[in-house]
Amino acid sequence: MQTILNFIAANQQIIYIVILMMFVGIEVIGRVPSVLHTPLMSGANAIHGVVIVGAIIVMGKAQPGNWLVISLGFIAVVLGTLNVVGGFVVTDRMLEMFKKKK
Repeated sequence: MQTILNFIAANQQIIYIVILMMFVGIEVIGRVPSVLHTPLMSGANAIHGVVIVGAIIVMGKAQPGNWLVISLGFIAVVLGTLNVVGGFVVTDRMLEMFKKKK
């Protein structure tokens, strides 16, 4: 428990910045008009693609016995892949709405 408290005390400013970024992100995304939703989803898919590549690199550079890094990297790859695939599905469905019906 003392280790966790020491970590929080040492990184207090970074923790505040992350919390502030979450609130700002929620406010910004919540006010996006629906017309801009598809381009933003495409950008988010590209960012998550970078996350997947970064997680693979981290897993490749990990020490052979460091199971924490390997498992966190694996979880990042799986969740990033799910997010990219889901983003493409949502983007495809939204683009279908703008096509002319036969």
